[in-house]
Amino acid sequence: MRAVRYHDHGGPEVLGVDEIDRPEPDDDEVLVEMQAASVNPVDVMIRSGEYGRVPLPSVPGGDGAGVVETTGDDVDTFQEGDRVIASGMDREAGGTFAEYATLPETKLAHLPEGVPFEVGGAIGNVGATAWTALEEIAGISPGDRVLVHGGAGGVGHAAVQIAAAGGADVIATAGSADTCDRVRELGASTTLQYDSDTLAEDVLTATDGDGVETVLDHRLEAYLSLDLEVVAEGGQIVAIMGHVPEASGLPFYSKELTLRALRMDNHPVRTPVLERLGRLLQRGDLTGIVAEAYDLDEVAQANRDVLAGGYVGKLVVTP
Repeated sequence: MRAVRYHDHGGPEVLGVDEIDRPEPDDDEVLVEMQAASVNPVDVMIRSGEYGRVPLPSVPGGDGAGVVETTGDDVDTFQEGDRVIASGMDREAGGTFAEYATLPETKLAHLPEGVPFEVGGAIGNVGATAWTALEEIAGISPGDRVLVHGGAGGVGHAAVQIAAAGGADVIATAGSADTCDRVRELGASTTLQYDSDTLAEDVLTATDGDGVETVLDHRLEAYLSLDLEVVAEGGQIVAIMGHVPEASGLPFYSKELTLRALRMDNHPVRTPVLERLGRLLQRGDLTGIVAEAYDLDEVAQANRDVLAGGYVGKLVVTP
């Protein structure tokens, strides 16, 4: 089979396509014929060695969608021919940038009929991250006001849809007027350009001066001061990426705020959240926007493009 591999850590140039043997599943694994997998910034960090070194040669790819080819002896949830969505391999296993991948049963769920593989492949990791942040950590409720930074990005575009589906009033930032329009189509009631000099004031205006109950932040070093200004008393900030900057303790005490970091490595079992995402996909409350699709020979360029940004949704590899 064909698979993207790198034999040493480094830049996108270390990626190539090799002809290798098709893997066989362990007792608790499923062999999936991959139809689509998304390109995530974490793939770049793992490949470069920034996220720690992995055994080499390595096949990248931490999520995706495909069709079950065969299963291990202990697997009873899936059978040959099932459509599945996967999330959470990353440093632990990787492997989805290939024609076939062996994936743990705990990182799979059924992909509903009618949902395109490209959509399922685009939503695995980002959807699981957004759901975990908003539903499991923040515990958002209908009527809550939620600020999503980067609403056009991978996690951001999933978070906007998940929060809106849960009845929240979503305020999202984006990079341009056009992307703001796209994010409103996903369910945001208010969209603001993140480079605005009056961003904090605009968020407060959109909430009648009350602020938001929850902030989902992917660049804490850039936005913590703003988050502290716009979050409501007793509110919470959930950070999914970024370095923690120095900040005065006064807003935390005066508003009795919570700052919580999310690391998805600490949530290795993905089946329950993927099942929930599948239901949202099936009823049309969630989709994965595919900004561009690449074949295996183009994965190096996809790695460059994922860092360049400027698109809405996800970049997807179709083996």
